[in-house]
Amino acid sequence: MDTKWLEDFVSLAETRSFSRSAQLRHVTQPAFSRRIQSLEAWAGTDLVDRSSYPTRLTPAGQTLYEQALDILHALQTTRSMLRQHTAVAKDTIEFAVPHTLAFSFYPAWLSSLRATVGPVKSRLTALNVHDAVLRLTEGSCDLLLAYHHLSQPIQLDTERYEMLRLGEEILAPYAKPDAHGQPLYRLPGTAAQPVPFLAYAPGAYLGRVVEWVLRQSGEAVHTQRVYETDMSESLKAMAIEGHGVAFLPTSLVQQTLADGRLVPAAPAGDTWRGAMEIRLYRERPNERPGGRKGKAVTQAFWDDVQRHLARDSG
Repeated sequence: MDTKWLEDFVSLAETRSFSRSAQLRHVTQPAFSRRIQSLEAWAGTDLVDRSSYPTRLTPAGQTLYEQALDILHALQTTRSMLRQHTAVAKDTIEFAVPHTLAFSFYPAWLSSLRATVGPVKSRLTALNVHDAVLRLTEGSCDLLLAYHHLSQPIQLDTERYEMLRLGEEILAPYAKPDAHGQPLYRLPGTAAQPVPFLAYAPGAYLGRVVEWVLRQSGEAVHTQRVYETDMSESLKAMAIEGHGVAFLPTSLVQQTLADGRLVPAAPAGDTWRGAMEIRLYRERPNERPGGRKGKAVTQAFWDDVQRHLARDSG
C-alpha cells in the first residue's frame, strides 16, 4: 500500500468531494479515483458510499479514516525525528523551487533581502512545479517558491497554506537577431513559412502558460516544433544559437537582451505576453497538539520578508 493513498482518503473524507480532493492533491480526478479504488482493493471492502452526494464513507471507511489519522500522524512524527539526524541544521531554511526560478530569480531575490534580512542559510532543491508543490504538501521543505498564472493556479488549501506575492514575471517570445538587429524568426508565422518553435515539454508549467498566450493572441499561429525540454535555460541556449523562437521569463533574458544576443520575436504589446506572479508559500504553523509548528528560523524569515514587502509598497 502507498501511504499517499491514505492521504488521499483522508482528504476525501474531509472534503466529501472527489473533484475538490483531486485539486488539493494535485492530480486529475480520474487518477485520484483510481488511487481510492486501489486503497479499497487493498482493504478488501468498499470505503466510500458512491450512491450519495456529497460523498459519504461506509462504516469500514469511517474506521479506516480514524485509523489513518493516527497512522499518518505517527509517520509524520517519525519522519520529523529522522530528519533531525540529517545534515540540515535548524538554522537552515529548505526551499523547493522550480528550475527556472532557481536560476533566474532566487539568487537575485536573496541579494535584495540581504540589507534588511541579513545572510540566509538555505538549502535549495530545484524541481518541476508539480514536484516542488508536492515537497511542500508532504512536509519535505519549509518554503515553496513558484509561479502563479490565472490559467494554471496552484491549488493549495488556503486554510492550511499561506503565501506572499514577491513580484511579477513576464513570459514572452525571443529569437536571435539578424545582422540588422531584427529577429531571425517572428510570430505568428505563416502556413507557407511556419516559425521553428523551441517548446517546453508536454505538461511543463510554463508550457501550459505558453499555450494560453497563443490561444489568447487572437491570431492564427503557425509554428513547427523543432525542440522541446523542461528547462528554460536550455531553450534560451537554443534560441541564442538561432534554432528558433522560445518563450522565456524576462528575468532569464535580461542580460541577453542587453548585449543583443536575443530580441523580441513578436509584435510589440501585451498580445504575446503572459504575466505571472512569483509567490512564496508555506504551511501555516499549527499550534495544536501534534501539529507542525515549523522552524523558528523559517518564521523569522517569513516575518522579515513581509516587512520588506510592506516597506517596498509603502
